[in-house]
Amino acid sequence: MSDARGAALRRWIAPAAGAALLAFAAWILHRELRAYQYRDLVHAVRGLPGPRVLAALLLTAVSYGCLIGYDALALRYVQHPLAFRRIAFASFTGYAVSNTLGFPLLTGASLRYRLYTGWGVPTADVARIIAFYSTTFWLGALTVGGLALLLDPIPLPAPLHLLSPLLHPIGAVLLALALGYALLSLAHRRTLAVRGHAIQVPSPGLVAAQFAVSIADWVAAAAVLHALLPPGTVSFAGFTGAFVAGQMLGLVSHVPGGVGVFESVLLVLLSPHLGAPTVVGTLLAYRAIYYLLPFVAAAVLLAVREGAALRPRLRAAAPVAQWMAGLVPEVMAALVFLAGTILLFSGAVPAVGSRMGWLDRTFPLAVVELSHFLASAVGVALLLLARGLQLRLNAALHLAVLLLGAGALLSLGKGLDYEEALALTVVLGVLWASRREFTRPSALTAEALTPGWLAAVAAVIASSAWLGAFAFKHVEYSDKLWWMFARRSDAPRFLRATAGAMVVMGGVALARLLRPARARTVPPTPAELDRAAAIIAAQEEVEANLALLGDKALLFSDAADAFLMYGVSGRSWIALGDPVGPEAARKALVWRFREACHAHGALPVFYQVSARALPLYLDAGLTLSKLGEEARVPLAAFSLEGSARKGLRSTVRHVEREGGSFAIVPPAEVPALLPELRRVSDAWLARKHVAEKGFSLGRFDEAYLARFPVAVVRRAGRVVAFANLLRAAPGSVLSIDLMRFDDDAPHGVMEYLFTQLMLWGRAEGWQWFSLGMAPLAGVEARRLAPLWSRVGGTLFRHGEHFYNFRGLHQYKEKFDPEWAPRYLASPGGLALARVATDVTALIAGGLRGVLLR
Repeated sequence: MSDARGAALRRWIAPAAGAALLAFAAWILHRELRAYQYRDLVHAVRGLPGPRVLAALLLTAVSYGCLIGYDALALRYVQHPLAFRRIAFASFTGYAVSNTLGFPLLTGASLRYRLYTGWGVPTADVARIIAFYSTTFWLGALTVGGLALLLDPIPLPAPLHLLSPLLHPIGAVLLALALGYALLSLAHRRTLAVRGHAIQVPSPGLVAAQFAVSIADWVAAAAVLHALLPPGTVSFAGFTGAFVAGQMLGLVSHVPGGVGVFESVLLVLLSPHLGAPTVVGTLLAYRAIYYLLPFVAAAVLLAVREGAALRPRLRAAAPVAQWMAGLVPEVMAALVFLAGTILLFSGAVPAVGSRMGWLDRTFPLAVVELSHFLASAVGVALLLLARGLQLRLNAALHLAVLLLGAGALLSLGKGLDYEEALALTVVLGVLWASRREFTRPSALTAEALTPGWLAAVAAVIASSAWLGAFAFKHVEYSDKLWWMFARRSDAPRFLRATAGAMVVMGGVALARLLRPARARTVPPTPAELDRAAAIIAAQEEVEANLALLGDKALLFSDAADAFLMYGVSGRSWIALGDPVGPEAARKALVWRFREACHAHGALPVFYQVSARALPLYLDAGLTLSKLGEEARVPLAAFSLEGSARKGLRSTVRHVEREGGSFAIVPPAEVPALLPELRRVSDAWLARKHVAEKGFSLGRFDEAYLARFPVAVVRRAGRVVAFANLLRAAPGSVLSIDLMRFDDDAPHGVMEYLFTQLMLWGRAEGWQWFSLGMAPLAGVEARRLAPLWSRVGGTLFRHGEHFYNFRGLHQYKEKFDPEWAPRYLASPGGLALARVATDVTALIAGGLRGVLLR
């Protein structure tokens, strides 16, 4: 199986598994409710007493308060105190988002990473914080679940009755695991070695606090749902065991928020005691109180913070705002997806009779029919459009605002659903408050809907269809229903709206299947190289000339006025430098590259990017690691005068006494000189015992060298050293790429060549001479430094060191350069080690080149 096909298959496995679990949960729900009517569910929800709802709201606040304690204890563990308001903000928004969207490591952990690092918490400590509060979460689950199963397990229904003898042993095992963690802290060992990593063991006092906070959280969370149940029906201890089991199964299912899985577990375990409508109605209320309300509150807080970050008095918080901004599109996408779901579900159930009476007297039937059909179509459009918001598309923002406004009006027109209209209006307001995060100018039709997204949209449409079938199962189906238009014809309206939703979804899926396949990574054509050369000639990125080697694929902008170059190594697609071209085209290129990587299951990597372009990579959700610093010499101030240049003057005199002379050979004369240059290059490679490199390092390629002027040093009429001269926009930046000399070159010829090139560049009116990057310059390599500082030696050996001239960067300070940082933008965490290996192999020409240097 090819790598591309394997990657595509892996991308479909998780969505397919999630859809299968959701389908199984839906089957259980359908089986349990087959003897009931839709009105039974409505009565169960509307019949919830106000005091029980109020108690559930208060217990929700208690539970989220305990969750804040998770983060507070984690910060105490890493010994990095923060103000309580910051801890509360990070914890509440993180849990509210991850509880609803699922995938806590990708949502809640990502939000905390952005916030805590913006507040000065080191990246390594953030990783420890995430591990600590995750441990606290599981401690509570193990303890509360174990005690519930030991003390008062809930009676299992008949199909599961054979498992009853296992409940007590399972409870004992869960409790033993939790107690084992407690005993570990009492063993007087403050560090624990796990696979070569030293892990700090919390103190007994901190472990006791973990147990207290996590138990309180799980008890409060279970009490939220228990408070909504009719009193005296199920013991709290027995119910808590069922609650923990449902939560755990929902978590491991990877279905967002455990939706359907959690409900099916509770329905199976509780319906024998309460009746299915009561259980389902209570679960619906629980979802709204414990999940949706905090999620909406978190979205509002994020939007308010985004708007507040624009105020001058909050400019000091700008770094935090930049880090946090990366999650805002994710939250807004989820809100818009929720709005689309509301429209679809609302269109699948009967309208409220009293409200329809007012509509009947006020508007013609055509308005009601059209509003109902269009509302469902808008719902599907919002489900699909949410993907564009996740990708920060400006067009998606404006279209979503338009559709949310239309959806609110259509909600009133189809059934006077003012609650629904209000919810959509709130989503519209929150989205508009966050509008500055949606700046990508890319077209909506160019963006790929992922398999997971398509599966989620299909699941919502299928759930809506099931809900409508359940609500109208008392209506006998007939072909005439499709053409029935009447004031009280809710079932026909549902059929037409569902068919419309499926047609829209089917059209999108068909368009995706029929779209042209993405181009495979291929070397650039001569015409593409010429186009790239024209773009480079108008820009100041001198290193962009490496695109003309022809060993990297080129990705051009839609207007063909900008490009980025990249190579493929292992699972990484590695772009060299920043995109080259006008500023407006750069952001779109970064996102197009990132999405192409996603489509092929690859890791997006940008190698040697500049500080001024960092916002592009942060917006794309990448992590930054400092590679080193680039040395640039200001040529206007460069000369051989003064005591500081004594060494350079001595080198120039020595080489010239030895018969060396400097000259610039124009590109037109280079082809005739290539045999001599080849002789020098081969001798240099043989003496250094190295092979040609590539990617960010030039190699001896005749077509490549013929594009540039070549600086040569001759001795007795023979070329003994040379370097090809890279040029950016006229008068801006000069640099060299391939620099080699043979055994007949005078001592110090490299320094001589640099000096003469700088003097020549100043005389020709150039502003800067780039000496290239000094790997790991300015990077801390202390014991507590980030992981990158400790593995960066790999890139130091095989990255930018001027073709194995390891001593060359020692010369750079002689020229009094100005230093500018260069970074690696890539996925963070464990992927960084893989990225480092892939980059090294790409530069060295494969892993064999790494070993042979």
